[in-house]
Amino acid sequence: MVEQVKVSRKIPRADMVAAFGDTLEFDKPLAPLTSYRTGGPARFFIAVSSSEQLVGTVKQARELKIPFFIIGGGSNLLVSDSGYDGLIIKVAIMSMAVSDESRVECGAGEDLMALVDFATTNALTGVEFAAGIWGTVGGAIYGNAGAYGGEMKDVVYSLELVDSAGKVKVVGPDYCRFGYRDSNLKATREIVTTAVFQLKRGDKVRIEDKVNEILAMRRERHPTQGHSAGCFFKNIPDPDEEFGKLPAGRLLDQVGAKGLSVGGAAVFEKHANIIVNRGGATSKDIRKLADTMKKRVLDEFGITLEEEVIQLGEF
Repeated sequence: MVEQVKVSRKIPRADMVAAFGDTLEFDKPLAPLTSYRTGGPARFFIAVSSSEQLVGTVKQARELKIPFFIIGGGSNLLVSDSGYDGLIIKVAIMSMAVSDESRVECGAGEDLMALVDFATTNALTGVEFAAGIWGTVGGAIYGNAGAYGGEMKDVVYSLELVDSAGKVKVVGPDYCRFGYRDSNLKATREIVTTAVFQLKRGDKVRIEDKVNEILAMRRERHPTQGHSAGCFFKNIPDPDEEFGKLPAGRLLDQVGAKGLSVGGAAVFEKHANIIVNRGGATSKDIRKLADTMKKRVLDEFGITLEEEVIQLGEF
């Protein structure tokens, strides 16, 4: 998925502050806000901590005809080295509570691992699969994050959304038309503000053991040093494979992706579908390396790998 914009006109700084408030930032570095730690600045940036603030921000952006892009934890995002010539809205809505005994209501800005920890503490089972997945709850729903046979679609009960016109609605999971690492929210451009998850009562010790087991598996196969966005490419649907997916990493391993590098970007030595910024990488380095990996798989197997990582800006 590629997001490109360009603001064609200059807007006086005073007008922008008057519209969005004094928390608006200009030329905000985005690299520290992404897991790759690469990319240029955003022309405008604001963090919102409530649904009401998000609604107001979206309406102002629409009125001023400023393109905007939503970020959460920046864990699945590759920002152009030239940055983003628009408004970045960071969703920082934080809340967590148990409702109806086995449901958890959660702000979209909460870290996904915080949700796992909260559920574990309250002896609620269902989100163990998400242990160790980087990013926020809102981003995880947007991309239907998953691992080890579980996905966000399995536990979403309801969502509060804000659309591109600033209107609020509450929907059920069917509305999202969840797919593999996908949801209809990518097409509708609606923003998750709050999610309610339907979990089950369970044994706290067993839940903790499952979470620790998954975290241990992740430590074995995922980087503990350097900066990464996890798997760069989606797995390929295949009913004969475990969890119904042919791992892209297996194909990349077979074409010799491990050991490949471009500038400061390198393929992780333990997982051929993970690109690591080992220090000094640019987004262009990462994109070039990904293109090489993709071409090798296409040439060898005739399969075109599809990116999990969202590409923002001009490359």
